[in-house]
Amino acid sequence: MSSSPSPPPSKTPRLRYKPSRTDTRLTMVEIDDKDTKRAPLKRSASSFTKQKRIQRELDVPHEAPENWETVYDLIKEMRSTQLAPVDTLGCERAPTENLDARTKRYQILVSLMLSSQTKDAVTSDAVNNLREQLEGGLTLESVLAATDKQIQDAIAKVGFWRRKTEYLKKAAVMLRDNFEGDVPKDIDELCSLPGVGPKMGFLALQAAWNQNDGIGVDVHVHRITNRLGWHQPPTKQPEQTRLNLESWLPKELHRDVNKLLVGFGQTICLPVGPKCEDCKLSAEDLCPSARKFEGKKNKRRKTTELKREETEEERGEQLAKLEIVLEGERT
Repeated sequence: MSSSPSPPPSKTPRLRYKPSRTDTRLTMVEIDDKDTKRAPLKRSASSFTKQKRIQRELDVPHEAPENWETVYDLIKEMRSTQLAPVDTLGCERAPTENLDARTKRYQILVSLMLSSQTKDAVTSDAVNNLREQLEGGLTLESVLAATDKQIQDAIAKVGFWRRKTEYLKKAAVMLRDNFEGDVPKDIDELCSLPGVGPKMGFLALQAAWNQNDGIGVDVHVHRITNRLGWHQPPTKQPEQTRLNLESWLPKELHRDVNKLLVGFGQTICLPVGPKCEDCKLSAEDLCPSARKFEGKKNKRRKTTELKREETEEERGEQLAKLEIVLEGERT
């Protein structure tokens, strides 16, 4: 008599916690093997890529603004007489130590990555801290070997320092694994690095590789060119500003315009309270925004004078009352 086949061995169910749709508490459910195949995997830094390519030109070029050459030359003239932070603390400044070309390029990239939402002086101090505090100085290898805390302690005063620490570490891994340990020479490859956008990318190509492939548009360039009325209609995003400028500004000026306008924005055309009274563009009636700012200043001046008059009138009334009191005491 043949024996009946034995039942297959029972499989111990795999369990995980899952929130109920109707209850915020976690409940235990069995994991299906199919679910595990669909579960997303955490990507390493070396697989971090941005798929979107950088737009290189407008379909329809923007028209060149009227009198732009006169405006450009006057800004250049004003910049020649005033030293701005970008002139001495920018990413292109020469390092104090003797470095090989690859390390110089890497330090330029790090400086740019730290500069976002941070003043030039703070960025410069952070780069110097990395040079002094990391073992072996500021190199790709030293950043790869450093702990997050070591980097954070060095750059703690820059804006978004925790996020930038993560970006520096991930970018270092990508440079080692994908780009033979060097700064890429292509804008799309540069912008594949975490924390690097078109502004940093084009500035890095100019400073690190002497490649004039596009304009680095930061908040100063974006703000000032809109104040000058160079964009019709006004641009909302720096990338639109870049594409507009690149469509009509001669290419030989693409590298210089960033430093020119950044310094102008740091010394005269300030974000708040621009010094229109010291600006030759205002004197020549070449800046459409100057009248608006002068109007605000005149309004503030009139308000201040009115308050001063009211204060003097109140003081006079108080003195008159005091005289009446004193006169009464004498009698």
